[in-house]
Amino acid sequence: MTFTKLILALACFMSVTLVAQEAKVTQEAKVTQLLSKDLTNLPGKEGLMITVDYPPGSSDPVHRHNAHAFVYVLEGSVVMQVRGGKQVTLTPGQTFYEGPDDVHVVGRNASDTKPAKFLVFLVKDKGAPILVPAK
Repeated sequence: MTFTKLILALACFMSVTLVAQEAKVTQEAKVTQLLSKDLTNLPGKEGLMITVDYPPGSSDPVHRHNAHAFVYVLEGSVVMQVRGGKQVTLTPGQTFYEGPDDVHVVGRNASDTKPAKFLVFLVKDKGAPILVPAK
């Protein structure tokens, strides 16, 4: 292989690597709504059940839910932390709680190579958004 071909081959490889890294950074979690139910004994409140699929290496922006959020890890490993709380790494069968006043400062897939999935049950104001950006 000539020197020029070697340089071109390396440039192509580096371009593909950079595109792959950029794609990884921009992957977002997939949220699937499973159930929404008015809580008749709690006027104005609803229960909402969702699953969140984290692609490898993905993370959430800082946010809050303005709800009680009960998390149950189904697959993979996730890292969670609320402001003022301890950062934890959760595996299948483990749980996490966020209160209505908590700000979720860390939410990410612990793996850069394997997906993760968790179930969330929210008790929130009826019609309120699931997630609200926070600082």
